Amino acid sequence: MSGQIADIGWRKNLPAGVRPYSEAAPLSAFFLGISSALPLTMIAATLTTRLAQAGIEKSTVTAFALTFLAYNFKWLWAPIIDVVKLPIIGRMGQRLSWLILTAAMAMAAIIYLGSLDPSADIIAVAVAATMVGVAGATFDVVIDAYRIELLEPEQLGVGSGMSQYGWRIGAATAGAVALVIAARSNWSIAYYVCSLFALFAVFVGLIMREPARRQEPQPLKGPIQAAIAYVSPLVEFFKRSGAPVVLLFVLVHKIGDTLANLTFRLLFEDLGFTNDEIAFYDVSLGFIAFLIGIFVGGIVYSRLGMKKAVMLSLILMAVSNLSFAGLAASGHNNWAMAAAIGFENFASGIGGVAVVAYLSALCNLSFTATQFALLSAAASILGRFLTGTTAGSLIEWMGYVNFYLLTTLAAFPGVIIFWLMIRSGLVDRSLGTAGTEHAVEDE
Repeated sequence: MSGQIADIGWRKNLPAGVRPYSEAAPLSAFFLGISSALPLTMIAATLTTRLAQAGIEKSTVTAFALTFLAYNFKWLWAPIIDVVKLPIIGRMGQRLSWLILTAAMAMAAIIYLGSLDPSADIIAVAVAATMVGVAGATFDVVIDAYRIELLEPEQLGVGSGMSQYGWRIGAATAGAVALVIAARSNWSIAYYVCSLFALFAVFVGLIMREPARRQEPQPLKGPIQAAIAYVSPLVEFFKRSGAPVVLLFVLVHKIGDTLANLTFRLLFEDLGFTNDEIAFYDVSLGFIAFLIGIFVGGIVYSRLGMKKAVMLSLILMAVSNLSFAGLAASGHNNWAMAAAIGFENFASGIGGVAVVAYLSALCNLSFTATQFALLSAAASILGRFLTGTTAGSLIEWMGYVNFYLLTTLAAFPGVIIFWLMIRSGLVDRSLGTAGTEHAVEDE
């Protein structure tokens, strides 16, 4: 039986809303999330701190953000993970063998990065960080595919929530462990120890084995079939009823949310909040609110179903931007800060569960890695582009209050499109096999 274990003993005694979180597949998604967070954590805040402590110039430190680009372009090589069978270890299964290989790649890249001295050879560090980015993005593709294929359709909401729990906890823990070890030993040892976080995903794979919902693609026989296999995930998606409308929704639904989220620190700085206040409200309170939102999102998804849960989350994420317009209008106000951060993170937690579950359900089980990589990249690309090209100028032109009112309006096209998709039945018709097909039970 895949993704589920019988409700025996202690599980029967759990509240109904908590019980789905205790099943094997959602628990596995939690540990997969921990491993997924590792590579990005090692080249984000952790590497930034290490470079700063090594006396590297700020302009050089910020340029290392380019190492994240692999995560935006991982869909380019995701088809390889769907169709290429690895020699020797490939006998263990397509997903399991790639999970082991990419975990090893991520660990090796992190260990190599940790072994270098930034003050001695910053170019080598940049190359190593890029290697971590590529290996981590590839590891991410495999983990997403494994998670989606492990979860049954009705578990996608809870599983998405557990994955995000794991990611947040994994990122915070790995980052903290690195700082603590570096302070007591050195950065190399810190990176070596943190690389072990990748083993959580390997242990999940060895215990859960190859997902029962995994659907094998046709074997490749020559370059023509290889080329066909590369474009097949896109072709399959666009053959579905209303595919352009679905893609339009994926592209626009996070524009308002992304525009707002990437400017919060600018607002806090201009309102005069101290680092301690930002750390308490944005980091600590926001983290707790986000975790609560994830838990509530899993329950909402289970109780209301996918369509109502996604619609509710879209509305909440849109309205949450209004709270920052209120904060901007009230100035340096700790109560307004707490309310805005708390509401925004709570809404994001619910949205993360519902929307990620919907994107997962759109995947065809024959192309899970490629289609989820494409959909997850499409979900954020417009918002990031608009933020990078227009957000600063818009804030200078209209001020923070009007800017956040604009981001609220920018979120509603996604709400309207999804409402029309529900009314027309397109949400159900557009689902892939990941959202409709169960694992075949063993006799």
